[in-house]
Amino acid sequence: MYANLPSFVLGFHGCDKSVTDQIINHKEQLKKSENAYDWLGHGIYFWENDPYRALNFAKYLKEHPERIKEGATPINEPSVIGAIIDLGHCLNAIEASSLEIIRNHYELLKETSIASGKELPKNRKGRDSNDLLVRDLDCAVIQSIHAYNDQKEERRSYDSVRGMFIEGDELYPNAGFRDKNHIQICVRNMQCVKGYFLPFL
Repeated sequence: MYANLPSFVLGFHGCDKSVTDQIINHKEQLKKSENAYDWLGHGIYFWENDPYRALNFAKYLKEHPERIKEGATPINEPSVIGAIIDLGHCLNAIEASSLEIIRNHYELLKETSIASGKELPKNRKGRDSNDLLVRDLDCAVIQSIHAYNDQKEERRSYDSVRGMFIEGDELYPNAGFRDKNHIQICVRNMQCVKGYFLPFL
């Protein structure tokens, strides 16, 4: 009932300036990420309402080109493109009913894995990090939800997935806040992106 969020959100995507220019001039579209470790499943990723995190991520990829997947545009000049997004039918992983759906599909995935004799994927820490940055298990669960919905005529496919990522160091001793906390959006349906813009930075 409440899976459709009633307003637009601003998303920001870090990339090379050449990509930004292509998108703004309507010569190219952002490409979907389809890695096994994409924590919100496959789609186009945006930082919600935080252009600075998007820019910092692009700068990080420039400094660590080995983290850029094969075939992707290398980052020579870090840049950010903004998007006006209608989340549409959203699997919103910061509200109770969506979290219950995710939990139930984990159980189904586990049962399927046991029956087939295959091991469940695992989430893993990133390099030089204590955070679970490599999220193969979470990706498999989210993708199983999409696969289930896509196979059932009575089920509506999700246009987007939204979640809060707890990451980084404590802001101060015993803090519940981390210095890299953020909300990310994974857009599956490109009709949800209503337009692009260049943010002020």
